[in-house]
Amino acid sequence: MHPSLVKNARQAISLHAVRGVDAKAWCKRIPFLRASGFAGKEGELRLVPGRGGISAAVLGLGKSEDNLALAAFSEQLPDGVYRLGEVPGFCGGAQGVLGWLLGLYAFDRYRKSKKRNLKLVVPDGVDGQAASRIAAGVFLARDLINTPPNDMGPGELAEAARALAEDYGAKFRRVNGTALARDYPLVAAVGQGSMRPPQLAEFTWGKASAPKVTLVGKGVCFDTGGYNLKPTSGMATMKKDMGGAAAVLGLARMIMDAKLDLRLRVLIPAVENSVSGAAYRPSDVFKSRKGLTVEIGNTDAEGRLVLADALADADDEAPELLIDCATLTGAARMATGMELPPFFTDDEALAADLARHAAAQGDPMWRLPLWRGYEPTLSSPIADLTNNPSYNLAGAITAALFLNRFVEKAQSWLHLDIPGWVDRPKPGRRTGGEANGARALFALLSERYGR
Repeated sequence: MHPSLVKNARQAISLHAVRGVDAKAWCKRIPFLRASGFAGKEGELRLVPGRGGISAAVLGLGKSEDNLALAAFSEQLPDGVYRLGEVPGFCGGAQGVLGWLLGLYAFDRYRKSKKRNLKLVVPDGVDGQAASRIAAGVFLARDLINTPPNDMGPGELAEAARALAEDYGAKFRRVNGTALARDYPLVAAVGQGSMRPPQLAEFTWGKASAPKVTLVGKGVCFDTGGYNLKPTSGMATMKKDMGGAAAVLGLARMIMDAKLDLRLRVLIPAVENSVSGAAYRPSDVFKSRKGLTVEIGNTDAEGRLVLADALADADDEAPELLIDCATLTGAARMATGMELPPFFTDDEALAADLARHAAAQGDPMWRLPLWRGYEPTLSSPIADLTNNPSYNLAGAITAALFLNRFVEKAQSWLHLDIPGWVDRPKPGRRTGGEANGARALFALLSERYGR
């Protein structure tokens, strides 16, 4: 269990969360709130004085129903021992504990941060270990994304996968060099322009007889755009282009720590998309692992290439569920913004389940269609496919359709096009790397494969 959580304490300060409509009633109950002008606005925090210190902390919620709202407490409170008091159901209980934990996150690898000593008494009936498990997976993903690219190249990302596999007794494999060029030619092609060699990291965990669930994460550790060079603004946050791999590793940690009854396989194609004399070019043609030839129409559409080979490998095993996660398209951000990543699947039951869990976990996602009418835009005059569709609209959909060409045998396939980043901070979600979708996916998998 996370060290900030305790099972009991003799004295603990109560934490109350108040909707805006209830603020007047609370001001009558606690005169200090009225005297301080408390209005229950979202994020408004009051420390109520008492004999010898703070007697309570009161947080305004406004009209928000953010189930991670209580992260504002752990982000702002002074050191001490606290317990949940009167809190609306949507942000109380297990969600309140998780919010508290997520509010404690800090990326302090490169600078010293002040040590804090905050404790929360776990409410009766709440599994503190379960909340800690989810937070640890999210923190792993955030740390990987936030690490600058000079310290997070393909080798370091593969090493992070190896370390995680080792922690849980999973079987790890790394593919590079001539073996990578032979077995994952698109991964090798994208990464050939960098001095940091491309590779594929893989691990498997769980009973061989259990249902197969395979996770594939895009691991482009930095994306210059290649010869189709990104502008300065487009390159500014490209350390997050391995956000899909980070989210997958965070999710894998949750799965293994919870000992879900499944056979897990994780594939991370790790590359750096660089510009050099050895880099791949627009108009190059490569044969994929699946045998389909791909014409390179744009070197900045590299994510779908590295995913294609990994998906083809994963699909050969015909898993019960195949999930890929990628910071794939700017078109997805234009369509739904940074806070509502789209997902794609032809499995209606899976789509409904994921939407339900996304809403319940406060890990929002929105389904977009695999519109087959756009399939012809993937055609190339000289190869089986192009990575640059002949249509300048619906880019998230055409990218998903490209990936879908490499999936045939999996019983269900799900594709997430995530930002991997928070640009507008909220309680428990600071600006920086984020494991979009990981909490919702874990809830879904726990429901399906929990012991």
